Amino acid sequence: MMDTLTIKHINPDGLIKNPAFTNVITIQGNAKTIYIGEMNANNAAGEIVGKGDLKAQTEQALKNVETALHAAGGDWENLVKWTVYVVHGQDLRAGFEGFQKVWGNRPNPPVVTMQFVAGLANPDYLVGIEAVAVVPEDKK
Repeated sequence: MMDTLTIKHINPDGLIKNPAFTNVITIQGNAKTIYIGEMNANNAAGEIVGKGDLKAQTEQALKNVETALHAAGGDWENLVKWTVYVVHGQDLRAGFEGFQKVWGNRPNPPVVTMQFVAGLANPDYLVGIEAVAVVPEDKK
């Protein structure tokens, strides 16, 4: 049985290389997997932050992902997968700007799936973000 966790980020020749995402991630070893359901732009009081503002909503949704990660014993470096849902008609540049403000220029970004959707659970939501993280067994 392995006592360590190895997360390998792979951007093979023949696939686009982009600093915003990794193409393939492999995980091997003893670990806890954290699945974070869709986070939206609600603050702790349940109020929607940034109504009509994709950038502000993206920032709040990411802060909520971070809160969930910490609650489960993880941190940003443990993220391996994002799924981002954006309401159709939104300008992704604003969302990307908000994402970069919170995420920054960290090395080895997760793999990313982005989807335009007709709507989310609340008509005021513009973005929803799900995440998967893997934490080494010794960090649990």
